[in-house]
This record gives sequence, structure tokens and C-alpha cells, in this order.
Amino acid sequence: MQKVSSPPSTLIAAGFHALSDPLRLQVLDLLRSQELCVCDLCEALAVSQSKLSFHLKALKEAQLVQARQEGRWIYYSLNLPQFVVLEQYLSEFRRFSPILPARSCRDNA
Repeated sequence: MQKVSSPPSTLIAAGFHALSDPLRLQVLDLLRSQELCVCDLCEALAVSQSKLSFHLKALKEAQLVQARQEGRWIYYSLNLPQFVVLEQYLSEFRRFSPILPARSCRDNA
């Protein structure tokens, strides 16, 4: 039987941990449409730079965002390939697990 290579489990766990925080989800939502600098993210989220830095660090460690420096500003964008890794991880459960259809209220009538 051929073993399928998979990303390190620590990276998968870091990804889901990063997705478990509401502020980090807001950051990701803001980055869906464009790259933003820290100052723009702070303003849009009404949080201090130190608080945001903590959350951006978690997103970077999970490889969900990437950063680039331009002058004194750091710009963040989504790292879409890592989202694909998480999606593929979850899809393995769907593909190999029997999923029962949801019962409707009519079944009880």
C-alpha cells in the first residue's frame, strides 16, 4: 500500500489553532481582497499594534499569511497554498467517512 505524503501535523495543528481566534479570522477576512500593512490592519480592527503583532505572529507561524517589508512598513497577504493544505486535510475525512444525511423535521411526523 502506498503511503500518501502529508504536511507535518504540527503545521496542521498550528493552522487550526490560528483559525480558532476571532481577531485572527477578522485579519484573514480583511486580507481576502488585498494586501494590507500593519497600520491599515490596526485601524480597521481598532486594536493596538502590539496586540495585532501577537496575532500576526500566530498566523505567520501557521503559514496562513506572508509578510514583506517595504521601507519601514510590513505588508501582509494571504498564503493561499497553506489554506489548500488545511482544506485537503479536512477533505480526507469527508472522502473516507460515511456521512449520513441530516434528518429533517418531516422524518418525525
